[in-house]
Amino acid sequence: MGYTNAGKSTLFNSVTDSDVFAADQLFATLDPTLRRLQLNDLGPIVLADTVGFIRHLPHKLVEAFRATLEESSNSDLLLHVIDSHEPDRMSQIEQVMAVLGEIGAEGLPILEVYNKLDLLEGVEPQIQRDADGKPQRVWVSARDGRGLDLLKQAIAELLGDDLFVGTLLLPQSLARLRAQFFELGAVQSETHDEDGASVLAVRLPRVELNRLVSREGLQPLEFIEQHTLQ
Repeated sequence: MGYTNAGKSTLFNSVTDSDVFAADQLFATLDPTLRRLQLNDLGPIVLADTVGFIRHLPHKLVEAFRATLEESSNSDLLLHVIDSHEPDRMSQIEQVMAVLGEIGAEGLPILEVYNKLDLLEGVEPQIQRDADGKPQRVWVSARDGRGLDLLKQAIAELLGDDLFVGTLLLPQSLARLRAQFFELGAVQSETHDEDGASVLAVRLPRVELNRLVSREGLQPLEFIEQHTLQ
């Protein structure tokens, strides 16, 4: 997420090796686009590219704009993409944070991604950390790829505090959920019990596990090595 023309879609494409339409114009990204990203030592996560912020949005577009951004309030981590070459970037950051407060997303973890490093002199790709040592902002260039490895590292650190590695026993009635684990690339192995249920050894961030399980109307899981979903 971030201001229009901060390079969100270009960064999204570079990180996920996809081809979301990116252009230097308003609303080049109209709807959230989802892509899977595999992170070393963490597993698969899902990234969403959202519509960009603008000032003085026409009144008739305000509700549609906010409805689109409300997708962000369901995220586990927000990547706030900032144009590091923009003289007015501090004002833009304040505008973004104000809108996040309005949609109830101000309490979510945020990683600031300062993009367009290629337009700056004397600034190297880097992770800047808070007083607790957690990644707070990353300096990257989506155009030439510098710093993208650091961005992935920072995301993995922030999400990796709670990694689920265990076995799930899924009855045949949860075939759709089983397919979603495979689509996410989280399944390390699969066997079947005598009743035909799938026994899946999975590895993925707990937030992704809870998201999939909750989508099926089931309860989020506590830390376990084996569990039956029914």
